[in-house]
Amino acid sequence: MPCNNLGKAKGLTRVEEVLPKMSLIPEQHKKHIKEELAQKLQNPVKIVMFTQEIECQFCAQTRQLVEELASLNDKIEVEVYDFLVDSNKAREYGVDKVPAVIIRGKKDYGIRFYGIPYGYEFQSLLEALISISRGGTSLLDDTREKLKKITTPVNIKVFVTLTCPYCPLVANMAYKFALESDMIKAEIIDIGEFPHIGHKYGVMGVPKTVINEKIEVVGAVSEDIFLENILLAVHSTLT
Repeated sequence: MPCNNLGKAKGLTRVEEVLPKMSLIPEQHKKHIKEELAQKLQNPVKIVMFTQEIECQFCAQTRQLVEELASLNDKIEVEVYDFLVDSNKAREYGVDKVPAVIIRGKKDYGIRFYGIPYGYEFQSLLEALISISRGGTSLLDDTREKLKKITTPVNIKVFVTLTCPYCPLVANMAYKFALESDMIKAEIIDIGEFPHIGHKYGVMGVPKTVINEKIEVVGAVSEDIFLENILLAVHSTLT
């Protein structure tokens, strides 16, 4: 189920309206998050962030957010790069816009979030950190077996807004698929931060998923339907 038409959707609420004035993680939530991370994180996990001092509206807030999160558990490490100064590193990670957040463990799983992972998407960030730290997902065994057979690169773009309650369901699905398959890359793109990209892909409601630039899915769908569209995109690429 998608959120409302974006012409009048709550999803167009600007980040200024949902961001606190000081600490980005409210003090009343920090204890709960700290306890959850202590219970669920197993192995070290790294957040790689690309920022830019000029012409980047929410880079400073994104950096503050990931650093606040890392302060809650010593298994979380943060690396911060300047998109312009560290252009070689940006090319290495395939980052072409900022703010960009990359979540990785022992290796880079191709998981990217473009924009500030706040609002409803903060939970997506937590879920990705936990899954990568644990080295596995809650996907069905049948899904994992089918993902192992994919030999063609798959790019998943999930367009979200920070105030869409359905978006994290799809974002988490994309993260899990990327974690389970080396052939799958997942990009979560906040169209509030990148409206021109949303316009390019004709995003009228979120979540909207675009797979290999060919297959489009609007709304939250079940795991089997998400997998079906992944396999359809693979088939379309091969034919």
